[in-house]
Amino acid sequence: MPAPKNITPKSGDVVLLVGTMKGAFIIRADGARTTWEVGGPYFPGKAIYAFAYDDRNGRTRLWAAVNSSFWGSYLSSSDDFGATWSEPEAYHIRFPEDADASVKQIWQITLGHEDEPDTLYCGVEPAALFKSTDAGATWALDKGLYDHPHRPQWQPGGGGLCLHTILPDPANSKRMHIAISTGGVYRTDDGGANWQARNIGVRAQFLPEGQQYPEFGQCVHKIVSHPSSSDRMFLQNHWGLYRSDDAGDSWSDIANGVPSDFGFAMEIDNKDPNMVFIVPLESDEFRCTPEARLRVYRTRNAGDSWEPLTNGLPQENAFETVLRDGLTGDKGDPMGLYFGTRSGKLFGSNNTGESWQTIEEGLPPIACVKTATIA
Repeated sequence: MPAPKNITPKSGDVVLLVGTMKGAFIIRADGARTTWEVGGPYFPGKAIYAFAYDDRNGRTRLWAAVNSSFWGSYLSSSDDFGATWSEPEAYHIRFPEDADASVKQIWQITLGHEDEPDTLYCGVEPAALFKSTDAGATWALDKGLYDHPHRPQWQPGGGGLCLHTILPDPANSKRMHIAISTGGVYRTDDGGANWQARNIGVRAQFLPEGQQYPEFGQCVHKIVSHPSSSDRMFLQNHWGLYRSDDAGDSWSDIANGVPSDFGFAMEIDNKDPNMVFIVPLESDEFRCTPEARLRVYRTRNAGDSWEPLTNGLPQENAFETVLRDGLTGDKGDPMGLYFGTRSGKLFGSNNTGESWQTIEEGLPPIACVKTATIA
């Protein structure tokens, strides 16, 4: 197979990290975010479910979660934007020998709190949290969550029993939220020693009538929070859209005027804690965009109302699916938005969704899209 095409990002560039079912792509544009250059594919033939960029402590490090039939799910890193990658055995994440589990898949890679420049977190399947305090050289299982009495009762969702979202609280280095499908939202207030379920008000529609608001066991698809207003959170459920104003202690329904409250992807504006974006899907049985119209929905008022953003997106015969990490924003002003579909189309907006362009439309099925702004 020919060597992958490499890109060389410059200061001020925006870089998209695109993980697909058949490899990874690194795509760059300058600050205008109108013309894109594609690098890759890296790890051809392997599924990439998680990507991250770490520019702390002078690093320019990419992290990719690679799914290999031989090595299993492992982390690989690059310090030169994909020109070279670490070997599979370098960063294996493993359960301790006395644990009753083995890592099936790495679903999320997240940087630690701002005052922890060498800390990284990984969420895996079966649902567990791993932490590194040496920039990824070694990893340790969060025993507080793994030993939680709820863990034996968590059940796998359609994608497996995955810990898919990790939200360190930027205002409190001891606080973090995680989301599990199907376990729900959990929060620690003491750095991971103890975890509490935070699902009050979130419905588990698949449970019998009268039992649909349990303490835990909800199939949460995504949660987001805002750096400057960390108590304000939003949640996309397996049926249901919710907002919390008390760091997850309680949730209220905000599915007002959307064609469906089922979906996976969710993003929050980088400046406005009241502006959130989702991509609704028809239903759990027909996981395609409603009415075969590709619409990103935006709220400007924390969920009191929603509006469709369609300029530049196909509105006929668009039977598209966007997965939970398929929608993301950059640090620009206005914020750029990007999302990828299961049919391999990648769309971008440089004006918070007011208009869209097709960046690529012939990629393999897209599992995740992340962004990096090069300092």
